[in-house]
Amino acid sequence: MLEWTGERIIPKLLKPMNGMLLEHLARYYFAVPYAEGRVLDLACGTGYGSHMIAKERKREVTEIVAVDCDEQTIRYAAREYNHQKIRFIQGDAEDSELPARLGQFDTIVCFETIEHVADDRKVIEHFQQMLKPGGTLIVSTPFGRGRGQPTSEPFHMHQLTPEEFGELVAGFDSCEMYYQRGVTFEAVKRDGVRYFIGVAVCRKKR
Repeated sequence: MLEWTGERIIPKLLKPMNGMLLEHLARYYFAVPYAEGRVLDLACGTGYGSHMIAKERKREVTEIVAVDCDEQTIRYAAREYNHQKIRFIQGDAEDSELPARLGQFDTIVCFETIEHVADDRKVIEHFQQMLKPGGTLIVSTPFGRGRGQPTSEPFHMHQLTPEEFGELVAGFDSCEMYYQRGVTFEAVKRDGVRYFIGVAVCRKKR
């Protein structure tokens, strides 16, 4: 049985009103309307989000490929969140062979991941390769002091500033930025309000 470390969300081990659980669920609910066709959930964790998408978009989604780097977590996900449209696979977001291995997707979701990798630009390049023309990427990350700067989170390599996050996804044909506060998402930053998480919805031209 997996143990909750504060990084991998295990809904069955948390109280329903746990703030971190609600924030993570909210990101998947935010992404649900965009999901269609072949979907990649990169860094799927314990699989609850992939299962949410499969249930909510059963008519619009043909397949969900759910990828996580941890073998034990993937085994747990395949057991606890089994669904006929989901295929759970172990894989590394920075692996140069990943695009060739997985192919292309109509929708890619990747939440709270790029802060964990040394080369976030490489991961974004992989998304660009794996996204079909006309496809949509929904990616999130917590804000912090900036690339290469120390962070208080032990599992984070760094946390981008809002400006750096915008620059990171600027290579897509269009991109809409949202700011998450708890379970709510705002398209415009309000003066005096501190936003901890950014969510980018990026599209590739047909």
